[in-house]
Amino acid sequence: MSLKSIAKRMTEPVSSPNEIRTAHLRRRHRAERRFKFYGQAAIAVAVSFLIILLISIAGKATSAFSRHMLIVDFAPGALTSPQTASVEELNIAAREYLLSLLPEADATPAAREDLNQLTPRLAVRAIQKRLSRTPELVEQHFETAIALSDELDLYLKHEAATLERLDLGPAGRFAQTRTDTFRLTDGGPDGFGALYDRLAMGGGPAPDLLVSVNGAWFGLNRISGAALELVHLAGPMPALGEQANAPIKAVVLGSAPTDRAISNRQIAMVLLLQDAGLIERRFNTSLFTNSDSTYPELAGIAAAMLGSLFTMLMTAILALPVGVMAAIYLEEFAKKTWITRLIEVNINNLAAVPSIIFGLLGAAVFLNTFGMPRSVPLVGGLVLGLLVLPTIIIASRAALRSVPPSVRDAALGLGASRSQAVFHHVLPLATPGILTGAIIAMARALGETAPLLLIGMVAFISEVPSAPDDEATVLPVLIYKWFSGAERAWDPMTSALIVILLAVLVTMNLVAVLLRRRFEKRW
Repeated sequence: MSLKSIAKRMTEPVSSPNEIRTAHLRRRHRAERRFKFYGQAAIAVAVSFLIILLISIAGKATSAFSRHMLIVDFAPGALTSPQTASVEELNIAAREYLLSLLPEADATPAAREDLNQLTPRLAVRAIQKRLSRTPELVEQHFETAIALSDELDLYLKHEAATLERLDLGPAGRFAQTRTDTFRLTDGGPDGFGALYDRLAMGGGPAPDLLVSVNGAWFGLNRISGAALELVHLAGPMPALGEQANAPIKAVVLGSAPTDRAISNRQIAMVLLLQDAGLIERRFNTSLFTNSDSTYPELAGIAAAMLGSLFTMLMTAILALPVGVMAAIYLEEFAKKTWITRLIEVNINNLAAVPSIIFGLLGAAVFLNTFGMPRSVPLVGGLVLGLLVLPTIIIASRAALRSVPPSVRDAALGLGASRSQAVFHHVLPLATPGILTGAIIAMARALGETAPLLLIGMVAFISEVPSAPDDEATVLPVLIYKWFSGAERAWDPMTSALIVILLAVLVTMNLVAVLLRRRFEKRW
């Protein structure tokens, strides 16, 4: 150290002990504030991502909880035998009713095909079930609702594209051209100004438009000067000539016909039926009452819900008694030898093993060795029971360990045996913690997918299982299956199923917290 630096240090004022302590406290308080800020920031980031995830899923799932239904009125005698009415007979009766509303659809094969595709073929199964319960309905007029096709449903919900309605003013003259199209002039002074402004706003290629004149729907072929050249799609043809200033309405479809699976004629038919009050948006009860289906508009979670219930029942029957009794033995009765320590280490290791390994174990042992059936809740419950068994043992041991030793000593001092002290005094006090661990373990089992895929529970199940040995699937596997679907309608259905599964899991965890707070004793 140079003489200059020594002289500088000698001239600096010396801090007192109080000043040193104050500076140290300031640094420590700043460090504590920084640590508190880091923790709050981490929690805020985690909560933000969770909220974004939930909003994203819930936003997509909203449309799946409602569905557009077509109201069909069957006349007396439309069906010959309600007990034996087949899907084909019901479809024929429903299409005859639609043809009575849209007779122009019988003009060409393409129009009839568009009419037939308004509803899925199996949508009439709901009518089949209703007639089997009340066969006397065939002797009278009865109304029923069947689901629209998934693409039309999404279109009406504005999920596939926008449906923008325009008021074009009064109609002028309506005439037919030599090319079987129709020419419409505007009866007002602006000459379809609203339509021209809308086309100019969009830019790029002209959007697809439907035009309504006196209750009939037309497709816009082209704009010819101050007139519209139209192609008839659906509805009664207006009389040629002056239209007495009847209002003209238009619908901007928002997408080209090549970009969607439904035609302009189908959209026109649906708009016509909607204006007549024959299409209603209702709560989608089939989501909860139907089984899986190849049609997304008819698919439901009833079979998967029952399959999950049976699977959880088998998991609980295997894992809960075995896990709790194993924890009691290891914690209260087993001698602390190298064997028990080895068992404890292996149990802790099994709790960290990936779940797919248990699926491989189940496929190798239960299916190949014992020849048990595939895709049944019995095997799924056994596999998931092995999966959550280490978790239940660890949670139960922690609950038993939390009971003070004084409880055991007091029971033994009053003459109780070791078993009486454990089962009459220690176990009741540890029950809240054991229940909490068991419910959390069951919630984990309910959300597992990989082990069940390996034992075949990804099969298509169209019937609700009635026993643990019936073929079934579970909610997480159904999410995986629906997510793999090619149709756009599977996207909101998958999101709705995720919301339902999350609701079940949150409920199970909430029950665990409430049980713990209700029965837990603080020492």
